Amino acid sequence: MDRNDSSPIMSSSGRRGLFREVEPFSFGWLPAQDSHEIYYEECGAPQGKPAVILHGGPGGAVNPTMRRFFDPAKWRMALFDQRGCGRSRPNASLEDNTTWSLIADIERLREHLGVEKWTVFGGSWGSTLALAYAIKHPDRVEALVLRGIFLLTQKELRWFYQDGASMLFPDAWERFLAPIPVEERGDLMGAYHRRLTHPDRRVQAEAASAWSQWEGDTISIRGPEARPPKFNEVDFAVAFARIECHFFANAGFFDEDGWILKNIDTIRHIPTWIVQGRFDVVTPLDSAWSLHRAWPEAHFSIIWDAGHASTEPGIMDGLVRATDAALAL
Repeated sequence: MDRNDSSPIMSSSGRRGLFREVEPFSFGWLPAQDSHEIYYEECGAPQGKPAVILHGGPGGAVNPTMRRFFDPAKWRMALFDQRGCGRSRPNASLEDNTTWSLIADIERLREHLGVEKWTVFGGSWGSTLALAYAIKHPDRVEALVLRGIFLLTQKELRWFYQDGASMLFPDAWERFLAPIPVEERGDLMGAYHRRLTHPDRRVQAEAASAWSQWEGDTISIRGPEARPPKFNEVDFAVAFARIECHFFANAGFFDEDGWILKNIDTIRHIPTWIVQGRFDVVTPLDSAWSLHRAWPEAHFSIIWDAGHASTEPGIMDGLVRATDAALAL
């Protein structure tokens, strides 16, 4: 492939693949109003259409693949590691780490980069954060491109961390249960939260490994080989599991269960594309369907041969087509 060609790869099935690899043209650390410093980078065209890309988790981090869903000749992409994640500092910190502080960081980054309005792209927890940000700052969002809808409700958390997904992956579920004594398994999230916030790093690491492996084992219909490599790194696993469990144990810091759907009228006017895998076990189709029913104006695509991972062929195709469509706004 010509490295200067910005066209995405086309598969033999007619599905579109990712755009070429690109490197940041700028990066840095943005001080927050407290103890955090947020790592950010910009990629693509410096004078291009602005977009901000939100990683999943909570507790994940940006990676080079996330830059490739946008045409680098036409988009100015901003990516950042959320508090405690990736290259942001301090690593794995739970202090002042809430949905609302992350939304404030997005606004701080927008102002720092001199952007008036931008397209917001996010999958899984990134879709949660994108929707919450848009509800709080609808005048700053030109469009939304979302994947693997996660509304962070108690129903979704029970499905994945207590009873539901376990019936589809009983082998992986046994590994998830292993660090938790039988008498504590009635509240697995609480049991994990105690261990992931334990002062002993070894206790944290054991729990983090099992927590991260559970998500890695269920993320794709292509099997465990599709697990992101960083899930096997201790430092990444600890940050990922600590922050994710911290957010989930606190119900996403939302005022009430179902907060996103209850506030959807605030953003109904924003052009939006939703791409959802039919066999997504991590964030099941039911949540995306609920969002679709509440917001029929949004473009909605079910990918019949896909699970949760953004790198599954059908998901890549849907997201690349969505970012191209958003260019016309």
